[in-house]
Amino acid sequence: MDFELTKSQKEIQKAARDFAKGRMNSKLTSMAKMYAARTAVEVADEAIQLLGGYGHMAEYEVERFYRDAKITEIYEGTKEIQKNTIASAVIGKLK
Repeated sequence: MDFELTKSQKEIQKAARDFAKGRMNSKLTSMAKMYAARTAVEVADEAIQLLGGYGHMAEYEVERFYRDAKITEIYEGTKEIQKNTIASAVIGKLK
């Protein structure tokens, strides 16, 4: 889990550095967002698995963490939109 979280952080930081320098790289931004959202869902899902039945109960925060993580895949562009943005950037380089 820690490796995936660290990798997500690095990707987000790389995209943020480019943005801070005035370079808007939609491919890098989309890759960072998609990877971080997927990682959040995977980590929250694993936490639910570790807690067993308790992971699905509203009394435990992990249930909310999973809901919040899952919605990040939808907010600000679905996975499909992010994939299209990445593909457009890759195909644009091939032309």
